[in-house]
Amino acid sequence: MVAFIISQFFGPEKNMGDLTSIEPFLAETNPPEHVEAILKEACYDCHSSYTRYPWYSDFTPVNYWMADHVNDGKKHLDFSAWDSYSVKKKDHKFEELIEMVEAKEMPLKSYTITHTDAKLSDADIESVKEWAEYVRIKFTLLPQPE
Repeated sequence: MVAFIISQFFGPEKNMGDLTSIEPFLAETNPPEHVEAILKEACYDCHSSYTRYPWYSDFTPVNYWMADHVNDGKKHLDFSAWDSYSVKKKDHKFEELIEMVEAKEMPLKSYTITHTDAKLSDADIESVKEWAEYVRIKFTLLPQPE
């Protein structure tokens, strides 16, 4: 019990950037308002430098579990690092985004349990998919570096 109490004074660094880091992504991909709202509710907490933490995230071991999920999510796709991606990588990230959303693998079920607004309806999935496919077409039209 003593170890548990002491552990509460330690924790991982929080992902506390701000949403301005997502602006280059939004400017380049220009999601419709509905899709932008979906991204904000269902994606940004784990795939950007800004996470909205629930009240229980200050408790060990939950804080370490959440930090691991956020770090893993950003490793796969980080909207805040969008400018650092090549056109080829951006296209690949959108290909993966389509696959994951279509297969209902994203957002994670463990996330939607406590973030019920992040659950995607079939219409939400279709909207995200259509937008992502459109963006991928734009990427194919961009000149590629040799």
